[in-house]
Amino acid sequence: MARLADYFVLVAFGPHPRGSGEGQGRILQRFPEKDWEDNPFPQGIELFCQPSGWQLCPERSPPTFFVAVLTDINSERHYCACLTFWEPVETPQEAARAEDSVGREEALEEGGRAQLSPTALAPAGQLFAPKTLVLVSRLDHVEVFRNSLGLIYTVHIEGLNVSLESVIGNLLTCTIPLAGGSQRTISLGAGDRQVIQTPLTDSLPVSCCSVALLFRQLGITNVLSLFCAALTEHKILFLSRSYQRLADACRGLLALLFPLRYSFTYVPILPAQLLEVLSTPTPFIIGVHAAFQAETQELLDVIVADLDGGTVTVPECVHVPPLPEPLQSQTHSVLSTVLDPELELADLAFPPPTMPTSSLKMQDKELRAVFLRLFAQLLQGYRWCLHIVRIHPEPVIRFHKAAFLGQRGLLEDDFLMKVLEGMAFAGFVSERGVPYRPTDLFDELVAHEVARMRADENHPQRVLRHVKELAEQLYKNENPYPAVAMHKVQRPAEASHLRRAPRPFPRLDEGTVQWIVDQATAKMQGAPPAVRAEQRTTVPSGPPMTAILERSSGLHANSARRLEVVRNCISYVFEGKMLEAKKLLPAVLRALKGRAARRCLTQELHLHVQQNRAVLDHQQFDFVVRMMNCCLQDCTSTDEHGTAAALLPLVTAFCRKLSPGVTQFAYSCVQEHVVWSTPQFWEAMFYGDVQTHIRALYLEPSEDQPPSQVGEAPVHEEPPSALDVASEQRRLWPTLSRVKQQELVQKEESTVFSQAVHYASRMSYLLLPLDSSKSRLLRERAGLGDPESAANSLVTSSMAGSVADSYDTESGFEDAETSDVAGAVVRFINRFVDKVCTESGVTSDHLKGLHVMVPDIVQMHIETLEAVHRESRRLPPIQKPKLLRPRLLPGEECVLDGLRVYLLPDGREEGAGGTVGGPALLPAEGAIFLTTYRVIFTGMPTDPLVGEQVVVRAFPVAALTKEKRISVQTHMDQFLQDGLQLRACTFQLLKMAFDEEVGSESAELFRKQLHRLRYPPDVRGTFAFASGAAHTPGRAGRVPKDKGPSLRTLSRNLVKNAKKTLGRQHVARRKDSSPSRELRGQPPAEDQEDEISVSEEREPSTLTPSAALKPAERLTLSSLVERACCRDYQRLGLGTLGSSLSRAKSEPFRVSPVNRMYAICRSYPGLLIVPQSVQDNALQRVSRCYRQNRFPVVCWRSERSKAVLLRSGGLHGKGVVGLFKAQNAPSPGQPQADSSLEQEKYLQAVVGATPRHADTSGRNTLSGFSSAHLGSHGKWGSIRASGRSGGSSVGVDVGSRLAGRDMLGPPQPNGAPPDPGFLRPQRAALYIVGDKAQLKGVRPDPLQQWELVPIEVFEVRQVKASFKKLLKACVPGCPAAEPGPASYLRSLEDSEWLSQIHKLLQVSVLVVELLDSGSSVLVSLEDGWDITTQVVSLVQLLSDPFYRTLEGFRLLVEKEWLSFGHRFSHRGAHTLAGQSSGFAPIFLQFLDCVHQVHLQFPMEFEFSQFYLKFLSYHHVSRRFRTFLLDSDYERIELGLLYEEKGDRKAQQVCRSVWEHMDRLSKKTPMFYNYLYAPEDAEVLRPYSNVSNLKVWDFYTEETLAEGPPYDWELARGPPEPPEEERPDSSAPQSRRRVVWPCYDSRPRAQPDAISRLLEELQRLETELGRPPERWKDTWDHVKAAQRLEARPDGRGTPGSLLASSAPHPRRSLGVYLREGPVGSTLSLSLDSDQSGGSTASSSRQAARRSTSTLYSQFQTAESENRSYEGTLYKKGAFMKPWKARWFVLDKTKHQLRYYDHRVDTECKGVIDLAEVESVAPGAPTIGAPKTVGEKAFFDVKTTRRVYNFCAQDVPSAQQWVDRIQGCLSDA
Repeated sequence: MARLADYFVLVAFGPHPRGSGEGQGRILQRFPEKDWEDNPFPQGIELFCQPSGWQLCPERSPPTFFVAVLTDINSERHYCACLTFWEPVETPQEAARAEDSVGREEALEEGGRAQLSPTALAPAGQLFAPKTLVLVSRLDHVEVFRNSLGLIYTVHIEGLNVSLESVIGNLLTCTIPLAGGSQRTISLGAGDRQVIQTPLTDSLPVSCCSVALLFRQLGITNVLSLFCAALTEHKILFLSRSYQRLADACRGLLALLFPLRYSFTYVPILPAQLLEVLSTPTPFIIGVHAAFQAETQELLDVIVADLDGGTVTVPECVHVPPLPEPLQSQTHSVLSTVLDPELELADLAFPPPTMPTSSLKMQDKELRAVFLRLFAQLLQGYRWCLHIVRIHPEPVIRFHKAAFLGQRGLLEDDFLMKVLEGMAFAGFVSERGVPYRPTDLFDELVAHEVARMRADENHPQRVLRHVKELAEQLYKNENPYPAVAMHKVQRPAEASHLRRAPRPFPRLDEGTVQWIVDQATAKMQGAPPAVRAEQRTTVPSGPPMTAILERSSGLHANSARRLEVVRNCISYVFEGKMLEAKKLLPAVLRALKGRAARRCLTQELHLHVQQNRAVLDHQQFDFVVRMMNCCLQDCTSTDEHGTAAALLPLVTAFCRKLSPGVTQFAYSCVQEHVVWSTPQFWEAMFYGDVQTHIRALYLEPSEDQPPSQVGEAPVHEEPPSALDVASEQRRLWPTLSRVKQQELVQKEESTVFSQAVHYASRMSYLLLPLDSSKSRLLRERAGLGDPESAANSLVTSSMAGSVADSYDTESGFEDAETSDVAGAVVRFINRFVDKVCTESGVTSDHLKGLHVMVPDIVQMHIETLEAVHRESRRLPPIQKPKLLRPRLLPGEECVLDGLRVYLLPDGREEGAGGTVGGPALLPAEGAIFLTTYRVIFTGMPTDPLVGEQVVVRAFPVAALTKEKRISVQTHMDQFLQDGLQLRACTFQLLKMAFDEEVGSESAELFRKQLHRLRYPPDVRGTFAFASGAAHTPGRAGRVPKDKGPSLRTLSRNLVKNAKKTLGRQHVARRKDSSPSRELRGQPPAEDQEDEISVSEEREPSTLTPSAALKPAERLTLSSLVERACCRDYQRLGLGTLGSSLSRAKSEPFRVSPVNRMYAICRSYPGLLIVPQSVQDNALQRVSRCYRQNRFPVVCWRSERSKAVLLRSGGLHGKGVVGLFKAQNAPSPGQPQADSSLEQEKYLQAVVGATPRHADTSGRNTLSGFSSAHLGSHGKWGSIRASGRSGGSSVGVDVGSRLAGRDMLGPPQPNGAPPDPGFLRPQRAALYIVGDKAQLKGVRPDPLQQWELVPIEVFEVRQVKASFKKLLKACVPGCPAAEPGPASYLRSLEDSEWLSQIHKLLQVSVLVVELLDSGSSVLVSLEDGWDITTQVVSLVQLLSDPFYRTLEGFRLLVEKEWLSFGHRFSHRGAHTLAGQSSGFAPIFLQFLDCVHQVHLQFPMEFEFSQFYLKFLSYHHVSRRFRTFLLDSDYERIELGLLYEEKGDRKAQQVCRSVWEHMDRLSKKTPMFYNYLYAPEDAEVLRPYSNVSNLKVWDFYTEETLAEGPPYDWELARGPPEPPEEERPDSSAPQSRRRVVWPCYDSRPRAQPDAISRLLEELQRLETELGRPPERWKDTWDHVKAAQRLEARPDGRGTPGSLLASSAPHPRRSLGVYLREGPVGSTLSLSLDSDQSGGSTASSSRQAARRSTSTLYSQFQTAESENRSYEGTLYKKGAFMKPWKARWFVLDKTKHQLRYYDHRVDTECKGVIDLAEVESVAPGAPTIGAPKTVGEKAFFDVKTTRRVYNFCAQDVPSAQQWVDRIQGCLSDA
């Protein structure tokens, strides 16, 4: 029984002590005046009576009622029911008058008069003060409080003839039962009657209608998010204008949380004075009046629920995890059905007339029932994860969180994780974990209804029925007697508060009230205490738990077969059948990814342990340890699946004898797993073991005791669980004697203590590394028994000694200093011992003893390990696979022999299985080799299922861009040491870990040698020079004298002369152009040769003062003339040297030998094209105005428009000013002015030499052109890598220079230029494309004929940065955080590589347009050797079809890149001097641009994509000399340029990449593009927008079978083992081929159509004994035949298709193979995967049409093969119809073949003529063609069957018969 009300308080308004406008509450009276002993008076009531503050009011308000909740220091809640009414404030005069009035009767009469005149309202200006009646109770009976306070107010206001004191006394003495479902009627003595019903169980909350109201106010989603927020301990604030609503909302939210109890701050109504409580750091649920909403705005971490507005606001910084799916969606749908029952019927065609709707109270219970079911589903099986640590004197229970989450399959679920870690759940475990207690609805539900809930999941009606059943029970709990008599409580009359009150609320007589209270108390003491016997039972555990969402474990779904494999393997190991076990091991390791297989492994291993020990031999031990490590590898730190827990006893059981007295246990080999250093794992393990022992403690005596005590258990039932045992013991506890109780407590405590000692040993086993010699504790406690016993038995030493310090239990193992492993382990174990022993109630003496023991245990274990470590090092090493030696190139030598490494998977998915699925080729085990040319890895995959493959990854040493050390986390079979990651600019990545046998010295030596080879001190140290050379090319002095002057001596003289000449000049050169700095090493330019006549006429020259050229110089000139430049100049008609020496005035340009000694410009070629009118001596002065003296020279002329393309370095600042400012401006110095003047004359000479310069009348000033047209989709734009702006950063001044706006067509949407006519017909004769920064502020003179086009260029450092990012995007070092194409595309975009390509193409297309329209262009950017070279090369490639041939492209590269001095050595960082500058891929960027154009115009290029990849690879590989060194001058200085001419050409290793490619071309057509069919003189205008560009597959593809395919000699199959090892080698002997994206190429397995036909042709030629023709000649025959055939019959061969006009002036692949539905690519490759072109990817039909046409053209080889062909009808086999077929009679093969139709290449059947017996006339049968005469039928009889044929007419039938018989007679 409990008091209904503890205190009654009267609180009134009082003035504020500081005199502020607000008042304060003061307590007028409280009853009883003395505090109850069991319940002191709560402080601060006056604040809660008026939460908004005590204020006077100008008018009477109706009385209000609400219930505030106060929580005391013991977490007890006090319910303060407050009824507030307003009374007029008395002025002093009124107060005096009131004192004069006599007696109470008059007052009553006065009251009567007042009642008669209700209209007597308050006088004007009257104020009213609040007064509150407060009832304080520990019970929550809101309606009873409302009625009781209302009754007191009614007695007062209506003046009833009842004593207020007696009513209040009765109220304070009223007692009611707490629970049990009883019904009690009370009366307060004022003629009233109230019936109080107590709930059936007090553990279930009472909610009335509060939950239903909460859902009505906020809606389902909002309430669910509040529910999750409360459970995950967030701060929740309710806002409303109604206090009662706030209280109801808080009460409703708490009711939803059942069975968890909210244990944080809970204030449903918070007074205004206490608003700072909202800033508390702890979670809370608080209600605040909406008037204070503004004060809550700045709270950043509070979830605000506005009840009036129906919103819930979650701040950005707060993450509320939702319920796990599918519970979230299921709960949502059930709630919506409960709240809106008509929802299910809304779509019915004939809805039922009415729906019975639940009352609000019933709906409230239904909503609660939904949440009750939710908790039952969430926490199902929780009792199976409870650990009983102690039973007596009080139960100690722990919950195994990790196991619960693991078994429920909710490890990743944020919500449940937070709930289980929260305070509410901790309270739940301690309250509901108790095994013997009263049970309630939740216990029943979670134990017995889970199966039903799972079955009902997909049946909404059944779910609803269950919800209604639960709701009934909840309703019955609150209202046990539904048909209760109505309350009878007097209420005041309507609007009674407006009447003038008879008098203020009177002061009550304390004595009277106290007397009533004392009377009742005395009576209570006399009565016997009413104790309700609690119904305590064993709490049911329910079924074992299941996963919330049954997820199939995908790849490792554990079939019975997998488990069988695991069992077999283990039995083989223990039976000693090691070979069998070895075969199964890979499958076992794969199976162990699944949980069931791990469980199976631990069970099987347990079977082989006898008496806690299993001694194995070395091989068995290795197998067992590998399987254990594999199990533990996927084990997380919390071990939620219990794998580590199951293995813990096993790792201390399995052992092997290393030597007499030294035993190694398995735990020393499985320590490297995170689970062992996790305190939570050890605690869960400890509690689990303690529970087992405690259970055993009480089960042991069960045989002796009578069965009644332990509980009768039939034999067949399972033994009782620990919870059952504990429940039984708790039931018996009160019946035991005190001594027996003490004995049990002591036994339990000893059990816990012994387990703690055991665990201290276990932990030291798994935490102390095998080699702990470096960090040893002092040896003072070393004499505690021999090492072996210490390792194998539990060590218990004396407890004497000092007490070790107790350590902080919060921190983990990681804080230990590395220098002291033992100390760290001791600290870790001590923390563990402190925590578990304190929680388990171990006595302090025992705890001190443990602290003394731990260091001794650790120390003894260390000593044991020393012997084990010493002996284990003497074991023979594990057999490892033999190393595979790589193939080497001629001249390539091994520098470092194979170091054993593991090649690890990087971020590319293919090698490791990846998204495509398939074998994991990586990680692979093998060796790394370092040669003079390459770094090579060869090895085999560690996954033995892929074991037949050989994995090769290699790259040239010269391509290495980054090398970094990495630490390797992955465990292969052994522990690995340090790793190394090598990244190459050929898009290769070697991520490897050195094997343990490779010492750190060897690894360091590898790094040093690699560095030495990567950066030789001089270019002569590179592979191209050093490899296989009989002598090192050097100075001419070492060469034996020849009779005539050799080129070697020539080059020496040339350099000498150049140096002399340079000495006489006043040319300021940059520091880094000195020869010593420039000998960087780039493959040698291949020398372009052609004959141009050299006339020896005299020529005035500042550089050659002698009257005639010396003989040596003539020879030099003749050599220069043979260079590529001159051959090209001659082709372009820019003049020969002879014509220029004789000064033929008719030609506008001439070849000038002014730089033949490389004296004017060191980086230019010897012969240059300059305007005819410019003297040689003026050129030197012009050159001073340009950077690096690279003055403008002509490099190409348009055949059609005769416009020329010039190139130069950028302008020097002063020269620019001198050139472009007004003529009369004063110049700073005379030489400078001269140069500027010369420069201006020179440009005028260029303009004069351009044919259209005379058209000056309408010269375009490019003025009106707005930059809008040049923005992101226009012609130009910035080529600086300016973020993602797409080039809109060109200023208006730039844009305004291109063309008139009115003439401009809009650009094409995909970045193509507008129509060619977009420029005005009036143009400048010369456009100078220069760097915006140089040309800033320059105003061209209006009379001059050139225009400036300033553009922004990106710098080399931006190209470098972009390339680094591109490398990381295409070849990532580690897998992406979020796998999938998105992250790759994002990193690709971040690199900005494609936007740089876009800008280069954009500018090149612009220059092409200008040249095509007849204006000349000078490209004058940076130093003239990087971007300038890229742009002029691209312009020539786009404008001139010659450069798109194999010969022309070579010429272009030799002319523009090699002769004009692109700094290959410097940009490739080929020598030690260039190491700091790093690799800059300028040439690679140019090749990428060519690749983009090639993709868009596949029929315009004679060379294939593979040709470009080959160049990309070898321009950095340093295998050839072509791309070494920075200029022709440097090549001459090294004697490279002319040494391979004529008779002196040494028979040596191929030094030139071009020569090498020529040789390869004779063997294979891989460099040839089979789609090549150019249109004459077509200018290409590619689309340049980024969306039109493709990532080059050179960056992404790799072949792991043979390494990069660009060293052709090596691509002949995988590496082989050394000769002597071959017979017994473990290398695969199989001939099987595996086709796999990154491993092998598809053409090898499935060659394309043309390859197949040509191979067939070759075979037939060989059979016929004809000499095989070169494929190129054959191809030319085919093309010629096609052209001839295309004319008469008009059949659509590729030749005629090419002429078809495409809608755009470009042609794409689709046009070429018009017959097929999609465009097709045909690649011709005779040698498998090196073709480089793409394979046949067309629709089959399209390919067949085109290839069959080709097939029919091979007349020379095929004429005898098709002796006669035509259509015949053939009768099918028995019951088959007649069908028309194309028949071919083949005399050569002596067979009759037939095809589906004429162009079919696949033979459908063959009749061997050798088997034919006769050919005779036949007769028509059923189904034969009707229109054919009878004589058209004939039969061919063979030894097997008779074939029935029918020709189209009689003559052709006769012809066929004759032909076949002719063949037969010939044979």
